[in-house]
Amino acid sequence: MIEEPLWTPSPERIADSQLTQFMNQVEERYNLTLYSYFDLYRWSIEKPNQFWSAVWSFCDIKASQPFEEALVDGDKFPGASWFTGSQLNFAENLLRSHEDKTALVGILENGERRSVTHNELFIEVEKLAHAMRNHGIIKGDRVTGFMPNIIETVVAMLATSSIGAIWSSCSPDFGINGVCDRFGQIAPRLLFTADAYYYNGKTINCLEKVKAIQEKIDSIEKVIVVPVVEAKPETSGVKNAVLLNNFTTGDNVSPLKFEQLPFDHPLFIMYSSGTTGVPKCIVHGSGGTLLQHVKEHRLHTDLSENDVLFYYTTCGWMMWNWLVSGLASGAAVVLYDGSPFANEGALLLDAIDNEGITAFGTSAKFVASLEKASVKPNRTHNLASLKTILSTGSPLSAEGFDYIYRDFKHDVCLSSICGGTDIISCFILGNPTLPVFKGEIQCIGLGMAVDFWNEDGQSLRELEGEDRKGELVCTKPFPSTPLGFWNDPGNEKFHSTYFDRFPNVWAHGDYGEITENGGVIIHGRSDAVLNPGGVRIGTAEIYRQVEKVDQVLDSIVVGQDWEDDTRVILFVVLREGVILDDDIESELRLTIRSNTTPRHVPAKIIQVGDIPRTISGKIVELAVRNVIHDLPVKNTDALANPETLEQFKNIPALAED
Repeated sequence: MIEEPLWTPSPERIADSQLTQFMNQVEERYNLTLYSYFDLYRWSIEKPNQFWSAVWSFCDIKASQPFEEALVDGDKFPGASWFTGSQLNFAENLLRSHEDKTALVGILENGERRSVTHNELFIEVEKLAHAMRNHGIIKGDRVTGFMPNIIETVVAMLATSSIGAIWSSCSPDFGINGVCDRFGQIAPRLLFTADAYYYNGKTINCLEKVKAIQEKIDSIEKVIVVPVVEAKPETSGVKNAVLLNNFTTGDNVSPLKFEQLPFDHPLFIMYSSGTTGVPKCIVHGSGGTLLQHVKEHRLHTDLSENDVLFYYTTCGWMMWNWLVSGLASGAAVVLYDGSPFANEGALLLDAIDNEGITAFGTSAKFVASLEKASVKPNRTHNLASLKTILSTGSPLSAEGFDYIYRDFKHDVCLSSICGGTDIISCFILGNPTLPVFKGEIQCIGLGMAVDFWNEDGQSLRELEGEDRKGELVCTKPFPSTPLGFWNDPGNEKFHSTYFDRFPNVWAHGDYGEITENGGVIIHGRSDAVLNPGGVRIGTAEIYRQVEKVDQVLDSIVVGQDWEDDTRVILFVVLREGVILDDDIESELRLTIRSNTTPRHVPAKIIQVGDIPRTISGKIVELAVRNVIHDLPVKNTDALANPETLEQFKNIPALAED
């Protein structure tokens, strides 16, 4: 039986989309006939020079020096070169508008709201860049932010990149060791911090942490303090501290100068999660980040100057970088700092109506939590502006799809997306011209040669009758391929992380499949795949079923080594006051068995109080697996709630048949 789509775009929406406009330009420019998105996608993979040149032109990339060739050595992965000879500046492309129109809106958990226009944003960046240059900051220097998601963080990033310095940020909920494990590797000259921030009804001081960070990172020359909670915070205990306004105060501010730099000049340093060791410092180039983001915003999200973009994120997650790049498409960007569940989630829902948000980005966890709490936004909010809902962080369950169209809004493009910090972008994402099918990400991104391979390196598309689930790979270079890792002689760690498994092919670490609709289902991380009786099971396959059980609020599933095999262990967090009993266990097992296979059914189901997550909200299956096997968890500072690991130690049931 062919499944009916949950949503199909209207003919008008398809015709008016930038993706359709782009396809029409491509047909005319290259004398092609393209009947569908999938024709366009195949061309983008077969003719990467032409495709990425067309993206550059369509998205009007601002460069002082045009490129000579879009792609050189395209058969080398890694090793390909993009847009050789071009000179550009990332910040210039985000600050090209000087209109008296809203550029950024900043909302705090306590309800405080500020906004700046494009012209005001330009002036703030100009003042800060002038002060940074006066301090001696030059291209290649590292500037870091230990900052909440506020307007000043964006200003600091843009000022840094206008100079050609390299920006790197952590959210202020990171522990001291977590910050030092990251920033300590890259030797920053400046550190931006807030005095404090609000989260979950509490005011949390940052400056005490900063004192300890300074003691461990001696390269920091100056700490710029941004007042968030106190108008004039006390900074005397912080060495070389200066309030932001005092740092930028001065007459004769020099006109903002955008350093013109090669396409592959370093822009951002991002970090791996660090749950299995010291985080890897992933260096991303300015041109590749810009080009990939505008492609994803304009073609896959249909973002324009008429849109308002929001994504719930902290400054320690790549979605912050992705969100802020919305300025390059002329959109207004809404920033929020605080708990997503403030006012029982209503604060973010209110923002949709109050700010006219057209593209609302969130996590699968947020969607599931609203559903469990029986929140029905279409009964409490207008939501008239909303055109697109974006979801990432973990796979969105089929029930999550149903919830969005039943209780959120029936006429909305629900775009689940999948990529990562590694590529600062997406491999798989939404599409304003394609239908939405339950549980599926709509399509593979243009220009991304994604496939799913088995362990022998064979494409599962080409193996008829076999299990379609495999490793997510990318078989051709793409512009946002990282430049490498910081301090990695000979690129040894970089190569071993992505290219050792399949030579000349990027192995991403996700486990999933391509559907008959041309969409994708992600079944979890490859390193968390369960293997009972030699059968590979993605953890998301189990989570999708567990979420159907009303008493369960959260869960984590891991494999336990047992009698020369692996058995599946499911930990559940239940509603307040509910105790795991035989009836709930039976319902869980029956739901899992009925919708998957007997191999998916847990050998043990154990109630816990909370689930450990990274600071960006992702569950950490490997950390839990280590704990139940009495192995060390190497970097608990990467976790938002490391104390929860204690409850997984020495559980009597795990020593029993």
